[in-house]
Amino acid sequence: MNLSRRELDSTVVNIELTLASIIQGVALYFLTENARTALSLNNWPALLYLSAGLCVIFIFWSRSIIHTLTLIKWPLEFGHNFFYIACALGEAILFTRLERPLAWFRLSTAYAAFVWLLFVYDVRLIRARLREAANEPERSLYQRTMEDQSLNIRVLVPLLFFFNLGCALAISHWQDFFIDRAGNVWLIAAQLVSFLAYLAYVARFYNRIAPLILRSHESAGQ
Repeated sequence: MNLSRRELDSTVVNIELTLASIIQGVALYFLTENARTALSLNNWPALLYLSAGLCVIFIFWSRSIIHTLTLIKWPLEFGHNFFYIACALGEAILFTRLERPLAWFRLSTAYAAFVWLLFVYDVRLIRARLREAANEPERSLYQRTMEDQSLNIRVLVPLLFFFNLGCALAISHWQDFFIDRAGNVWLIAAQLVSFLAYLAYVARFYNRIAPLILRSHESAGQ
């Protein structure tokens, strides 16, 4: 790989990392601002919604960092970054609904659908990297990334989407239980547990591919 290509790759990676950090910082601002209002009302279930919102930020940031370390190279992928910005907008809107369970799960459903589209869109980027792979460490890394992408597209994100959809429909049809008698606490608790489980999966996935990332960069530098 020539020096100019390496410099361009490094520039694009820096742009991607900066963008991911900034947009999640904006999302965190909206979460903090709305949490302050919700918690001031001594509304303890809001802590569950706040924790779930924080997990959303953790998940998106960690996934974007892994994506950057594994796939991002020159040229800059505009469509992918536009999806990132739109997802940050979705997070900001979601975080304004900490005290409205029905709106929270409706927006969570829409957000999951958009993330689903992002995973599908990024498949083309992984395929491009597989075609460009110049050595075995790179091929192994991209193949492992494709397996993770397929699992998210076919199983994990659809489960999240339909779970949120089911919660929204349940609250809409049985408001006397889920709103008047605070039954939504069970739903947000289940959502929080699912987010924590997914975070554990992401951490485990990163630990598995970290050696592959190192070997692929070493091979590219030779």
